[in-house]
Amino acid sequence: MEDILVAKKVTKNFGGLTAVKDVSLTVPKRTRLGIIGPNGAGKTTLFNLFTGELNTTAGTILFENQPLQGLKPHAISKKGIGRTFQIVRVFDELPVYDNILIGAIAKDLHLTPSKEQHQAVEQTLEMVKLQDHRNVMAKHLTLSAKKRVGLAVAIVGKPRLLLLDECMAGLTFVEIDEILELLRKINTEIGITLVVVEHVMKVVMELCERIVVLASGEKIAEGTPREVANDQKVIDVYLGEKKS
Repeated sequence: MEDILVAKKVTKNFGGLTAVKDVSLTVPKRTRLGIIGPNGAGKTTLFNLFTGELNTTAGTILFENQPLQGLKPHAISKKGIGRTFQIVRVFDELPVYDNILIGAIAKDLHLTPSKEQHQAVEQTLEMVKLQDHRNVMAKHLTLSAKKRVGLAVAIVGKPRLLLLDECMAGLTFVEIDEILELLRKINTEIGITLVVVEHVMKVVMELCERIVVLASGEKIAEGTPREVANDQKVIDVYLGEKKS
């Protein structure tokens, strides 16, 4: 299977602090990879390196066999990488439809929406089940609905890779199950590859096919959910329970 994203010995230093050290991983197309680890493990920093918000100190990052180093975030987005954030970013004073339309327009960096972009917004509204909220101001939405808007903005431009940064934080178990179903559809029906940073272990274990574990900026384990859950080093460093 062809890889869509490859990181080779990626390192990021902030002065004397090493936030990410020699991290290597591969993400095959149309798969679902989870990245877990304790706070401060380097997960979000790694995402910021993938999206160009930070520059690598060392190592290489390839997207569809093309290097990403030196590219600005908008250029990386245009190549086909979408992203959500830990804190939902929506325009509170705009309705749901316009929030998603901005996501469509931003992909091509022009201000006049095309017929195709309006069609993409309609399709995305249906995908995330927000048709009945299209004219609702974002500030009036529940947290779960705002998360759906964030997902819609990320996928309306049809990225081939979607980076999800703790998109389940603050949701109830019912809402988590609903978002899980949506993410599976985004992966299987649209074909978008998913890389998921998440602290809600239910999400990682049920959604992801493989998991990478980071601690203190380094990769300490990689495998299937079952392999990672039974890895003693992962248990000691992150899961917090000793095997009997």
